[in-house]
Amino acid sequence: MQLNDEFFPAPDLEAAIARSPLVITPETSLTEAIAMMSQIRGSSCLLPSEDKSLELFPYNKACSSCALIMDEGQIIGILTERDIVKLTAAEVDFNSVPVTQVMANPVVTLAKENFKDIFAALFLFRRYKIRHLPILDKNNNLIGIVSPGTIRQAMRPFNLLKLRRVADVMSKTIVQASLDTSVLEISQIMTQHRVSCVVITKEDKTENILLPMGIITERDIIQFQALQLNLKEILAEEVMSTPLFLLSPEDSLITAHQEMQRRRVRRLVVSWNWGQGLGIVTQTSLLRIFDPMEMYGVIETLQQTIQELEQEKAELLAMIEK
Repeated sequence: MQLNDEFFPAPDLEAAIARSPLVITPETSLTEAIAMMSQIRGSSCLLPSEDKSLELFPYNKACSSCALIMDEGQIIGILTERDIVKLTAAEVDFNSVPVTQVMANPVVTLAKENFKDIFAALFLFRRYKIRHLPILDKNNNLIGIVSPGTIRQAMRPFNLLKLRRVADVMSKTIVQASLDTSVLEISQIMTQHRVSCVVITKEDKTENILLPMGIITERDIIQFQALQLNLKEILAEEVMSTPLFLLSPEDSLITAHQEMQRRRVRRLVVSWNWGQGLGIVTQTSLLRIFDPMEMYGVIETLQQTIQELEQEKAELLAMIEK
């Protein structure tokens, strides 16, 4: 089926490759790796001394959600935010652990010559349950890395996004914790439920609902570790990102996409029925609309609608001419 570029312009695949991923050596300590991954000026969290009236700070480009461990030009492992959250939950002593002891390997990679469309990357993301895909040249040299975030930024399917609602891709089950939960417990909750964030809520006993007050993400845990904070003592309400920008299930996905870009965040909370329902939409869930079968079905429906409208227009013009 020939796709209409008006509705689905081809993504810029080159733009989907982050050309300067964080690369570290096998000798790097875990503490050093975390420090490099968290080298940002802005933050998605607010420490107690900061002004909580501010919204989510934008991330500096230096921030990295993963580190590639390379030896003699070859990738031997990868360390991600999720790995660090798991280690935090297990209360590992970061100062005594070399990065090679905790890195994931082997690393799933993709040859540049096989990166001909976004579906190759999406297939590997889903098959191996990963969020980072190094791209290699013919000589197995590292070119860059592809992630859901880089793909989302490279895509330009505005008409396709406008036709879909947040409700189509959001998760209706959120993982939540109370304001007085320690950050260490938050990391353990993330690990237990295999999620990238925990929504911090406050119970409204009058209405019998949970009010979303803030959010803590994997990236926040990295920053706390880099600052060498005592995660057992710090409570969620002290460091959560707040206030939250709330989406409605009826909002279009283009709204979600634009708000993520504007706020430089990777997830947004969804609320409906006056707070009785809570959900979450992430940059990964946004990519669900690019499932080949689903996308082709939507585009086929669009093209059929256009043909019907053109036919009706031709019939009306014919009647007028008579």
